[in-house]
Amino acid sequence: MNIRIHCFQHAPFEDMGCIKDWIKKEGFPLNYTRFYEDWKIPSIDSYDWLIIMGGPMSVNDETHYPWLAEEKKAIKEAIDRGKTVLGICLGSQLIAATLGAKVTKNPEPEIGWFDVTLTDQGKQNPLFKNIENTFKIFQWHGDTFEIPAGALHLATSPVCKNQAFVFGDRVLGLQFHLEVTNESLNLMLRDADDELIDAPFIQKKEEMLKNAHYIESTNQLMYKILDRLKELQPPK
Repeated sequence: MNIRIHCFQHAPFEDMGCIKDWIKKEGFPLNYTRFYEDWKIPSIDSYDWLIIMGGPMSVNDETHYPWLAEEKKAIKEAIDRGKTVLGICLGSQLIAATLGAKVTKNPEPEIGWFDVTLTDQGKQNPLFKNIENTFKIFQWHGDTFEIPAGALHLATSPVCKNQAFVFGDRVLGLQFHLEVTNESLNLMLRDADDELIDAPFIQKKEEMLKNAHYIESTNQLMYKILDRLKELQPPK
C-alpha cells in the first residue's frame, strides 16, 4: 500500500513532529503546503491523506490570514472526496468549522501537560480501542470547537469539554498534540512564549520541560492512531 500524504502547515514552530517519523518508516511520499511561505494548494487527486497542523491564528481570522478561506475550501473538498483527514489543534478546529460547527474561545487557555479522558463513544471507537481511558497529553490552545453534526465526541478534559471527534471513519480532529517531540516542544516554548501568561491552566515553562518524559507515551498513541487510520484506508 502506498499512501500519498499532504500536510497543511501554518507556522514553522508547529510541524508534524513524530508523524514525520511514522511516514518515513512507512515509506510514504510527503508534500507540504506551508501557508507562511509562498503557498499553493495541490490538486485533490495528488494525495490520499490530508494532515492539518496547528498554529497561533484562529479559524475566524480570515481578515488577517486570507488564505484561511482557501484552506477551508480544500479541507471541505478532501472530506467530500472521501480522503483521510487528520487535524491537530488549529487543524481540528478548521475541520470542525468546515463541517459547520462553531469555533470559539475556550473558557480558559490550556497550555501544558493535562489529562484527557475518552468518552463512551471514544472507548468504543476503533481508532482508540485498547487505549487507557485517561492519558496525559500536551495541550496548547486558546480556542475550542463544537462537535460537528454527525460526528462522534471522542475525548474530553475538565477545562475543555471537546477534545476530539471523528466524522465518518477517517476524518479525525484532535485538539491536543500527540505529535509533540522534544524538538517541537522547545520550538513552541521559544517562538510562542508570549502566550505563557499567568493563568490557571497555563503551566510554567519549567514544568512543561520537566514533564517531557510523557512525550514517548503520547508519540506511541499517535503511532497507534496512524496505524489504525492506515488499516481503514480503502483500496485504490
